[in-house]
Order: sequence, then structure tokens, then C-alpha cells
Amino acid sequence: MQHISRWDLDKTYLRTEFDTVRDLVRTAFERADEKRTNPGAATLLREMSRAGVSVHILSGSPEQMRRRLEDKLRLDGIVWDSFTLKPNLQNVLRLRFRAIRDQLGYKLPALLLARTATSSAARETLFGDDAEADAFVYSLYADIMSGRAGEELVHAIGERGRVYEDVLEDVLRCVRLVKADDVVERILIHLERQSPPSEFDVYGPRVVPFYNYLQAAFVVHEDGRLPADGVLRVAAEMVTQHRFDGDALARSYRDLGKRGHLRGTKTEELAAAFPAWSERDAAPAKAEVRAMVDALPAYAEQARERWVPPAATKMPDYLALVEKHNPRHKKKRS
Repeated sequence: MQHISRWDLDKTYLRTEFDTVRDLVRTAFERADEKRTNPGAATLLREMSRAGVSVHILSGSPEQMRRRLEDKLRLDGIVWDSFTLKPNLQNVLRLRFRAIRDQLGYKLPALLLARTATSSAARETLFGDDAEADAFVYSLYADIMSGRAGEELVHAIGERGRVYEDVLEDVLRCVRLVKADDVVERILIHLERQSPPSEFDVYGPRVVPFYNYLQAAFVVHEDGRLPADGVLRVAAEMVTQHRFDGDALARSYRDLGKRGHLRGTKTEELAAAFPAWSERDAAPAKAEVRAMVDALPAYAEQARERWVPPAATKMPDYLALVEKHNPRHKKKRS
């Protein structure tokens, strides 16, 4: 059964700045060839797609940027199955100014509608970042899909999160339609803002905060969603574009292992894939990737000792967390 990957764009796939009005204006007028991809992200996405993983884009960028964003993805060689952008102009015309920045009332119904529109039981890997509320929304979506977050709880979360009434009704309708199944395999959060990984402990081991896309590649490789030579290609890109050496590549694995996010398996597959990959790709990063492969077995042993299965995730206190998601509402209540 085809696996599903769902990707955010800004600060997850793309190196986007939108902290100021000037940033927003510059981003809006950037040509496709001026937009920068986070090192390793395009390679990882291409390799997952090549392995048969279905790609679905769900971005908070406005619908008016569709052409430039699609052009950028095509330049990167990305093929996608669906591409959803935020209807900000429609929100403005309807005087829904709160919805322009809100992620809960946008991404949660989009995720649920996409899922309830298909009878597929395919599992999912979700990619987001620490700049918005991706960990919160993705985790809530996962717990709704598993049947752990029911209609009453979701209604309370939506009200406390100030989701518009008609949007919340759409969400609740989807909750009623969901056939309980633990479909979300992993939630990977790019630490674009260098947030401490411990900030995400509240969401449990299903959520994996990562600093670079080699770390993401190690995770999805162990999950069986990426072949070994795909990991090696991501590692090579980290060397050529991000100046990693072999030790830095291996430390990326060690960091994840120490945090309990790796089983410590499949390092032998990377070693077995290296000779054919190095001959075929003739990469300038060959020596550094070789050094990484040689160092991983020792770190894998440590990872096996600290591994915490994603299935051990307990449902977070979403009613408490939604206050952090919506700081303006928190200020109003205080």
C-alpha cells in the first residue's frame, strides 16, 4: 500500500523568512529560481517519491503564490500528488483576518478532509517546522485519526483555539466520519528556529525534532520509507552544500540516537549500499560519507539502548497546549 508524506513548505522545505513585513514582501516577489531549499530537503523528497511514497503539499503560503511555488518544486525535480495553499484573499474578503495567521483552523480541517475523502488505509509521515504550530496540529490530527481524540475534546480545543464556527463544524463532521486507525507513523519537525528538542517532549516520541535533513533521512530509512542509497545521497548533499565532514554526518545520527528516535537498525544496509553508490554517483563527498558509514555501528548500539517506540506516545493535554498555539487568545483570557 502506497505510503503518504505530507509536507509544509515555508521553513520546512524552503528557507523562507517572514518575520517582518519586508520579509513577506520579498518572499512574495521572489522568482522560483531565487527561492532557497533547505539543504538535503529536495534530495530526500525526490528519493522518497522515487521509492513510491506519495507526496502531498500542505502549506500556509497564500494561494496567490501557487505558480511560483510550483515552478520552484519543478526546478527541484519534485513530483506531487496534491498541492494545498491557504486561501488568504478569500479570508480577507470575508473579513476573517484571524484566519490569515491561524494554522489550527486551516491545516487540521485540510488534513482531515483529505483523509476522509479516501478509503485508503495508507500510513503517513508528516513534515513541518517549529516556526508555527505544526507539532500541535499534526499530533492532534494523529490522535483524531487513531480515535483517541473524540468529538467532545476536539470541539473544546476548537473553541479555545478560536476556530471559526463553520470551520469547526467541518472538523467535527470529519471526526464523526473517521474510522479509528493509527495511520500517522511519524511527525518530523524541522528545527528552523533552533528550538530546543525538549520543547517537543510533550508530544511524545512520535514527534521527531530534527536539525538537518540527514537526520530526517535516517528516521524514514529505518521506517522503511527510504532506501539506503537515498540516505547516502542526502549525506553527500550535506557535505557539498552545508560543509559537513564525516564526523558531523555521524554526529547527526548520534544526536537522534541519544534522544531515543532511532532503533539502531539498518546501518549495515548503508554500508552494503556504499560501494555501488560511490561508483555510480562518483560524488566529491565520497570520503566523508565513507567516514560516516564507518562510524555508525558504534552509535547504533547506543541508539538501541535508548530507543522509544512511537507507539509509546501518550495523548498530550491539547486543551492546555492550545493556549500556547493561540497567544492572542491567552492574553485575552488573562
